[in-house]
Amino acid sequence: MADLVYPELSYKIVGILYKIYNKLGGGYQEKYYQQALKREFFAENIPFLEQVKVDLNYNGKMIGRYYLDFMIDHKIVLELKTTPAFSSRDVMQVLNYLKQGNLELGILASLNRNTIIFKRILKGRN
Repeated sequence: MADLVYPELSYKIVGILYKIYNKLGGGYQEKYYQQALKREFFAENIPFLEQVKVDLNYNGKMIGRYYLDFMIDHKIVLELKTTPAFSSRDVMQVLNYLKQGNLELGILASLNRNTIIFKRILKGRN
């Protein structure tokens, strides 16, 4: 347990995800879950940024741009999906966000029609 990154904050985030899923259920578009998350983060006084722009640079030149769903307390990336399973592309997406944002922990979460699933992703450890 000592090697967990931001355990208290990440447990709070996962708890909020379950709270939202238990109230709304599955089958909604991602944007509605994002709205519910914003309301819960405000209610819990958890600092967050949404749709955070992260530039991708190569040799000092911007070659692209990412948009993180949420950055929680400048520590954790939260990426939402509504798919029934995660692909390797989803995991790579979060790893790239961590690398470009110089962050250690990402949470990949899916609130889908049948269940909620999540995966903690650590930069350089997956």
